[in-house]
This record gives sequence, C-alpha cells and structure tokens, in this order.
Amino acid sequence: MGTPDFAVASLESILNANYNVVGVITAPDKPAGRGRKLQESPVKKFGVSKGLKVLQPTNLKDKTFIEELTALDPNVQVVVAFRMLPKVVWDLPKFGTFNLHASLLPQYRGAAPINWAIINNETKTGVSTFFLDEKIDTGAMILQKEINIAPEESVGELHDKLMELGSGLVVETLELIEKGNLTPTPQPFDPLLKDAPKLNRENTKINWDVSLDQIYNLIRGLNPYPAAWSILFNDGKEEKVKIYHCKKEIVSHSLENGSITIEDKELKVAAPGGYLIIKELQLPGKRKMDVKSLLNGYNFTKGAKFR
Repeated sequence: MGTPDFAVASLESILNANYNVVGVITAPDKPAGRGRKLQESPVKKFGVSKGLKVLQPTNLKDKTFIEELTALDPNVQVVVAFRMLPKVVWDLPKFGTFNLHASLLPQYRGAAPINWAIINNETKTGVSTFFLDEKIDTGAMILQKEINIAPEESVGELHDKLMELGSGLVVETLELIEKGNLTPTPQPFDPLLKDAPKLNRENTKINWDVSLDQIYNLIRGLNPYPAAWSILFNDGKEEKVKIYHCKKEIVSHSLENGSITIEDKELKVAAPGGYLIIKELQLPGKRKMDVKSLLNGYNFTKGAKFR
C-alpha cells in the first residue's frame, strides 16, 4: 500500500526478494497540470508495468473494497507513504500490517518527517518499521536504521537516501516475519517528542527575522518540494517567490532583515547574523532558474526586499 516514488522502491525490493505480491493498493487517479488530465500514481504505474493487481479505493471502509481485499487473502500488508488505515483493513492479515516511516521513531511522527528533520537541523535521522495500531505512527517497533544528515543536504537528497535504506528495511522486516523471529517492542517514551506535521502555506513561509541558520535550514528542508517561499516587494509590485537553493554568509551588517543586495552577480538577502545568498528561485508563472540567469533579464530596484 503506497502512492509516491518513495513507496515504489520498497515494492520493487519486495518483488526482487521473490515475495508474492497478491495486490497493490494506491490512490485513485487525480487530475493534474494545466490540462487537468488524470495522472496515475508512481506506485500504480510500477504495479501495472509488473502485471500486478492494482486497487484504487476512494473510501478504505467501502464494502466492495473490503471484499476485494479479503479475496486477495494477504497474510501480511506493507504500508509505505499511504493513508491512515481503518482497523478493518490493518487487522485483516494473519501476520499483521506494518508501516515504513522515514524517521527514527518515536521522533517525527506525522506526514513530513524528512522535511522536518532538516528544518530542525538534525544531524541524523533514519527509517523505522512498526506494526499499525489505532493511532498515527505509534505502533510496536520492529526494526530501525540510522543515517547521518550532511550540513548542506537538501530534503531531495535525503529523501533518495532514505528511500533506498527503507526499501532494504522492508525486506528485512518481511524476512523476520517469515522466519517467526519477530519480537516487536513498544515505542520508547520520550518527553521531548518532535512532530512532523503536514506542510502548508503557513509553515513553509520564510520569516526573515529568525536566525540565519533557521532560514537556511527551512530552505534546504523544503528543496525541491514544496519549496520555501516569500513575498518579494520590487518596483511597486508584490510577488510570491519560491526559493530553492541558497548559501549562507555569516557576517555583521546593519541592513534591515529581508533587504536585497546585488553584488558581483549574486543575490544577497539580509538576515540576523549574515546574508542568504540565493542560488535558485522561481518567479510566479516562470520556470525555476538560477540567479545568474535571472539577473540577465530581471531588474531589482533600489529598496527591493523580501518579507
């Protein structure tokens, strides 16, 4: 059970380990793009290419879907980047339903663990498998693997590393279940839990009054998706700009936070403790571009700033 590319790697590893995948459950096709054409999920595309049976329920409690799922007679279900399952679904298989989560549980329960680990400037993260229960990401732990986060690593780079690490952990978990060597343990209590809530317009907006490091970590923690954003005030206009890639320069200055300086074909934005040197951004209705290309045809007037 899964939807995005992150889940495809695990499905492929399961097949490569010669397990019998009796069915694939994924999201319904959704309209996307300017033409609003129906788009299949990456998991569906991969499943169809391998000749697997694919189910796309809109309602996981629907009687017809439950009957179809029961008819597949699964003895274990693997969940990777899907939806919250009702008990009638996760309680169905003889050997239970386990989930792959991209964090070192119990830390970073929630929808966006990879992003928040970088936004919060963690130096390590990992992947965990656990059995599902009634709550979100709280079930008994099976296995866990740790990985370091590099100081300049983007969420896109970390995503791909965790995708591969997780696909291997899924197969290791299946092997334990198959051999009967499984001793799941309750998640450890931690009084300082950090959550990984869903990303939205509010928590992806840049606040130029927080520290240089906080702004830098937010940008790399949202690059390439969904991207940090800010309002650009320039030449009497306001525009929502997405910022993808930047460097930081630690230096003292007396400029107002968010104010823009163009220097040696570099776009520098003042922040507490230094400057963010923007390397890649996207203006409304335009493609993502590097700043050098932008400066060839875009003029920042005196007093331009981000807010």
